[in-house]
Amino acid sequence: MTSTPKVLLVEDTASLAATYQAYVADLPIQLLTAEDGETAKSLIDAERPDVILLDLVLPDISGQDILQWMKEIDIDADVIVMTAHSTVEVAVEVMQSGAQDFLEKPFDKTRLRTTLNNALEKRRLRNYVSTIQETFGRESYHGFIGASLPMQAVYRIIDAAAPSTATVFITGESGTGKEVCAEAIHRAGNRAEKPFIAINCGAIPHDLMESEIFGHTKGAFTGATSERKGAAALADGGTLFLDEIGEMDMDLQTKLLRFVQTGRFQKVGGSQEEQVNVRFICATNRDPLKEVEAGRFREDLYYRLHVVPISLPTLRERTDDIMLIANHFLVKYATEEGKKFREFSPEAEVVFRHYSWPGNVRQLQNVIRNIVVLHNGEHVELAQLPPPLDTSLSQQEIEGITPQMATAQTASIMSHGGIVIDRVRPLALVEREVIEHAINQCDGNIPKAAALLEVSPSTIYRKKQAWEEQEGVA
Repeated sequence: MTSTPKVLLVEDTASLAATYQAYVADLPIQLLTAEDGETAKSLIDAERPDVILLDLVLPDISGQDILQWMKEIDIDADVIVMTAHSTVEVAVEVMQSGAQDFLEKPFDKTRLRTTLNNALEKRRLRNYVSTIQETFGRESYHGFIGASLPMQAVYRIIDAAAPSTATVFITGESGTGKEVCAEAIHRAGNRAEKPFIAINCGAIPHDLMESEIFGHTKGAFTGATSERKGAAALADGGTLFLDEIGEMDMDLQTKLLRFVQTGRFQKVGGSQEEQVNVRFICATNRDPLKEVEAGRFREDLYYRLHVVPISLPTLRERTDDIMLIANHFLVKYATEEGKKFREFSPEAEVVFRHYSWPGNVRQLQNVIRNIVVLHNGEHVELAQLPPPLDTSLSQQEIEGITPQMATAQTASIMSHGGIVIDRVRPLALVEREVIEHAINQCDGNIPKAAALLEVSPSTIYRKKQAWEEQEGVA
């Protein structure tokens, strides 16, 4: 929606059209007019108005015909129908055809202005929410599942880094998705059609690591019965991902440094250099600077690789994503196993949300797989949770967790001069007061308030819009 919204008035009676124009003359809108259906269709197609004031009875085609035409070609405009021939059946029909509101003639200036302003404000909020969700509210991204603020920050770094050839250094606890991140960078970049080759430096014996990366010639060592390409050659033109690079021994780090600097290497047992063009991504679950200080990682290699750092958040740092991820894998694994699971019971969800998940997303995946394989049903119940989730909260804690959370959060706000609660009230009302207080404390900065409340900004925007609609503001 532009800064000056476009409004199209479709009215065939000249005197009424002039009256309606006078009613809205001082509003900050660009007003277009049409006297018949065909003219209206031409203006709608050419100008793409934000709101249309549409008379149902026109000299050539009906307003219902225009609504149907708009639906067929997917015109994004809010329609307010105007008619003197109002019945319940007509109102229902035009609403089902896509109209957002209904004005029964005759109507006065106040009624028209209120209805139009409501439509414009509702559209502004809807577009604003949509923009925020596009910027901050992606729930999935190249293999990642998550809508929390920490994950939105990761997505934005990947967006920026993917088109370049800069080396990316990913850090994060085990199970946070370092290989998923590396693949996302590869798939979002210019090398997406080229190979993505991953080497886990912690899973390969040290004496075989050089051969895995650079390859070997026939007879280079016992068991080398034929020449073999390494990951470096296989990744030519694409991406080489070195996972758990902190496990690489110092001698091989020296050879890797030269390879990163020049793109040239020698196979084990070979005498000729080969040249390749690869993009380097590496990852570790250790603190790389501490490894440098301890003498286990070459400082010059660290600075050569540490060009674009990405730190992946733990699952306990993105609690708003837990059930989003859990539900995704529940449906996925249930489909694979031919089971009927589709959602979690409230009690099971409480446990999932409050467990610390030391193994992060990988542990969560394994728990869901365990439940789906060993049990049946449509809902995941408390009794189906495997260790250690089955003993992570007592039954009393599970039953009382939601009111405890509300009380704790409210008490915190009360201590800062916020909301005072001296009686039990509906949770929805308490939730609204907590959210509105957080927004006020953040001077209207909703993303900041969302971060403090540990929810996604899109959640707050949706709730605000729902509250305003209930109050008749939008």
